[in-house]
Amino acid sequence: MRDGRELVRQTKPFTVERRAESWWHLLSTLTIFVAAFAIALSPLPWIPRLIAGIIAGLVHIRVFILYHDFEHGAILEGSRVAKLLLRAYGLLALAPPSIWKETHDHHHRNNARRIGIDTIGSYPILTTDEWQRASRGTRMFYRVSRHPLTIALGYLTVFMWGFCLVPLRRNPRRRLDALAALVIHFGLMAPLAFFWPAALLFGFFVPILVATALGSYLFYAQHNFPDAKLRFGEDWDYVFAALRSSSYIRTNPVMQWFTGNIGYHHVHHLNARIPFYRLPETMAAFKELQTPGTTSLSPREIIRCFRLKLWDPRLERFVTFREARRIARRGAEGGRRAFQPA
Repeated sequence: MRDGRELVRQTKPFTVERRAESWWHLLSTLTIFVAAFAIALSPLPWIPRLIAGIIAGLVHIRVFILYHDFEHGAILEGSRVAKLLLRAYGLLALAPPSIWKETHDHHHRNNARRIGIDTIGSYPILTTDEWQRASRGTRMFYRVSRHPLTIALGYLTVFMWGFCLVPLRRNPRRRLDALAALVIHFGLMAPLAFFWPAALLFGFFVPILVATALGSYLFYAQHNFPDAKLRFGEDWDYVFAALRSSSYIRTNPVMQWFTGNIGYHHVHHLNARIPFYRLPETMAAFKELQTPGTTSLSPREIIRCFRLKLWDPRLERFVTFREARRIARRGAEGGRRAFQPA
């Protein structure tokens, strides 16, 4: 088994981009994206328009992965055309380039390195001990942040609020791309609502709600899954965090295409310069990458991931709130027994 640095070093050949393949993925995906929107906006009956809107939402996720890889420098680096197309997409997707790159790069450098309610680029994580000490306000914020409804409404909570409104409020001069994203977004929404409400529903809300809900859940399940192992502080290690604190999300070939192989998240965290289309072959090439913590997009696995709320450092796994209460009661009872006179 290779040590961490050697493993990262040996993945470097897989960071070599196949330029023509990158362009094929981008242009073919954008073509399907536009075609799905065209059907959603057409005068067809509502059922095919709804289906087209859902497909547009799923393709939306794949375009986001292309944008994500471009910002990592994994594909089409240096291309002005790709930069124009994908950064324009970032504004339309309410993921302004400066904010997305800054927060996402921070997440990669500090994946599972520290915990708290103010983590950058990922969902907050508290330990069972911190939960016991937390104020009522902190507990409420934490519950809301990790609630399934908050994640399902990622359009409002993660993208509009987290990626646009909060950064813009904190530093308006530095976050002009967040302002541009909001202006473009509402600039498209307003005339559609007035002149073409059916297009607003099928060509705007259906795709974006599907994309942001699934995208927000993928953000969550990539680092909040039953087999996750976390190390903090001096015990933190970049390679361990990539391989044990990041999941492999099993998907069928269709969903693998829609999600742009982002289910190979442990491989991506090991080396973010590997293009998304080379992640499967990278995993297949290294024994160290073939036993990750896994989850899937099945309803059962989604429920299992949503039930994980707190990190227990003694059990070294995520626990539910109910388990945390039971552990706290056992600890309190053990403490009382220890102080009882003999």
